[in-house]
Amino acid sequence: MSQADPALLRNHTFDQLRLGQSASLTRTVGQDDIALFAAVSGDVNPAHMDPAFAATDRFGQVVVHGMWTAALVSAVLGTELPGPGTIYLGQDLRFARPVLPGDTVTATVTVFEKREGKGQVVLDTRCVNQRGEEVLSGQALVLAPGRAIAWPRMPAPDVALQRHDRYASVMAEARGCGAMRTAIVHPCSAEALAAALEARDEGLLEPLLVGPEARIRAVAEAAGLSLQGVAIEGVEHSHAAAARAVELAVRGQVEALMKGSLHTDELLGAVVAPGSGLHTERRISHVYAMDVPSYHKPLIVTDAAINISPTLAHKRDICQNAIDLLHVMGVATPHVAVLAAVETVNPAMPATLDAAALTVMAVRGQIRGGRVDGPLAFDNAISVDAARTKEIVSPVAGSADILLVPDLEAGNMLAKQLIYLANADAAGLVVGARVPIILTSRADSLRTRLASAALARLVAARRQRLPA
Repeated sequence: MSQADPALLRNHTFDQLRLGQSASLTRTVGQDDIALFAAVSGDVNPAHMDPAFAATDRFGQVVVHGMWTAALVSAVLGTELPGPGTIYLGQDLRFARPVLPGDTVTATVTVFEKREGKGQVVLDTRCVNQRGEEVLSGQALVLAPGRAIAWPRMPAPDVALQRHDRYASVMAEARGCGAMRTAIVHPCSAEALAAALEARDEGLLEPLLVGPEARIRAVAEAAGLSLQGVAIEGVEHSHAAAARAVELAVRGQVEALMKGSLHTDELLGAVVAPGSGLHTERRISHVYAMDVPSYHKPLIVTDAAINISPTLAHKRDICQNAIDLLHVMGVATPHVAVLAAVETVNPAMPATLDAAALTVMAVRGQIRGGRVDGPLAFDNAISVDAARTKEIVSPVAGSADILLVPDLEAGNMLAKQLIYLANADAAGLVVGARVPIILTSRADSLRTRLASAALARLVAARRQRLPA
């Protein structure tokens, strides 16, 4: 291979270096570069990340991290001059002017001094923007390679930036509604207590802890959590906690319920018990409000936690519950994709028959406030290209807001695949009762737990605005 072979990295040994020798590297910086640098370095200074803050700062707009520019110098030293085998000993930097998103920066290093006997080399380092204006200058001190190296050039990692910002507007609106009095049902684990206190600290909830008081206090003390100012409604055990929380909700003393460390079935059993006063004419259902980084908008998956084998009538309620939730989230006409394995009606596949029936029910006004279409397979429900390839003409295909699954098993598998393979966040909420019910998991991130509480806050606020 020749010296100029781009597939190889070749260095320059101390003996080969000559004064005035130089090398350069050019990069254009975009918003993703800023976000990736912030993620790697932990530098989330709002001058680099928040346009609203940056507008009030010295430069009047977002600027690139200074060390992003300095990193280009390191890249030239390590890959071009002197190249592989170079050891960075020191660097002084002077930043002349800001680098802005969209700027093209060229970093150049030039051999300034060779220190015989030590193998050390001093190089001038300079970065300029696309207008030739100097943005950085300084000098680097390196230990030059002592032997020649020719090494295969490694491809740059293919990094995809995943943004989790689908909950931002929901969180902002929920905080504006004020804290919601919420019964935390049997919070007898550190995780359950912490989730309630986190939501309180964000201004979303005013928690009322319902459970065995001595046990709750013992858990809080062991976990180092302060319960100062937090009300406790003492009951003997988890069954009593669920019943008491439902009673408080019926009386209007709390606006929402939040699952603590009891089993979901135990809590929901108290909600739907005959005469409980919390159930409505609709069947309750569970929604996962998902922030999927690779999808262009929030995505609801329902039902993945409550209704095991829903009938057509149940699916009608599940669909309407999800549509109503998206109205609360600000989506005027949600698109509902009723999922099946195929996008054609097949009498041997009951899910396709239910999907077709639900589509007709929406046309006839039995489901209101959204566009419903099915059967649709998952690919053509969320991908315009997949729908176009299969020549599917549908107002929903490729733009689904809601994925209505055939049964709980399918929904649970779909949601967990999105969580663990697509890095999705999934805020869980039970809807269809007279108050929202927050379901959180020990595996949930703080962002997800807060989003679940925020959704409940919006649902409760909407209920307050409805006529009695």
